[in-house]
Amino acid sequence: MHRDISHPRIRRPLAASATAALVLGLTLVAAPGTADAHGVTMMPGSRTYLCWVDGLTDTGQIIPDNPACADAVDTTGTTPLYNWFAVLDSFGGGRTVGYIPDGELCSGGNNGPFDFSAYDAPRDDWPLTHLTASDTIQVQHSNWAAHPGAFHMYITKDGYDPLQPLGWDDLEPFWSVTDPPQSGGPGGSHYYYWDVDLPDDKSGRHLIYTHWVRSDSQENFYSCADVVFDGGNGEVTGVGADVDATTAHAYTAQAVAALTGHAHHPGVTGSADAADTSTGPPWWTIAAALIAAGAAAVWWAGRTPRTRHE
Repeated sequence: MHRDISHPRIRRPLAASATAALVLGLTLVAAPGTADAHGVTMMPGSRTYLCWVDGLTDTGQIIPDNPACADAVDTTGTTPLYNWFAVLDSFGGGRTVGYIPDGELCSGGNNGPFDFSAYDAPRDDWPLTHLTASDTIQVQHSNWAAHPGAFHMYITKDGYDPLQPLGWDDLEPFWSVTDPPQSGGPGGSHYYYWDVDLPDDKSGRHLIYTHWVRSDSQENFYSCADVVFDGGNGEVTGVGADVDATTAHAYTAQAVAALTGHAHHPGVTGSADAADTSTGPPWWTIAAALIAAGAAAVWWAGRTPRTRHE
């Protein structure tokens, strides 16, 4: 039975007035590329992205089937998933160990305007991307808003246990790229992309952690992608009816098309595939979510940096 998720919440009270929030929210609806939220990995899919894909319904509600995603919604509401691309810290400044505590890596220390703490939960039933060791894959990272900077990728060491909190000692760096190309302009289903050679000694369950460090500000972004090295080719399981990467991108395009009116998106190979927008969320549902995002952005602009991790 589906749970009641009619009252999503934002983690902290908003300091902005309702009028200011509404104005900013309507501005975001008119120009989605201006939202103060910027991107996570779509291939391999981050927890927030794949939980969003899993939960989308033809009414625009987010009602996840995946048990980990459903528990996250029970804990922090649906607002984080309407803002799946917003796992950020405006004051991250490239800092890692000693700044983001162990156990909070997937939320980036939960220093952003939305409460992503539930996506730090150590469990083995998050949506899963199937990969093959030593393969070369194309990583795709949402460019909801585009910025210059570097993407640093880590993978869990051998012996990783998804039922234990993720710590920095569990990770080892394996790839970095600076200012990669984009499949299209920001504000939709487009993405940064780059080729990655996967390690040749991995098998079984792992996690790929991506840290996007802007070079033009202190803002940073964070992604946790649960993967399994089992001979797969990017298939995704644990997301409603299990899908491949192309289908997941089609879901994204449907939702974006409902807002922007654009019915085409770049597929996994970079081709322009038509998306059936008839099953995407209605525009007013996304508009409501963006108004909520606007309210949080107004409040967020007036906050001061948190220093508890220094």
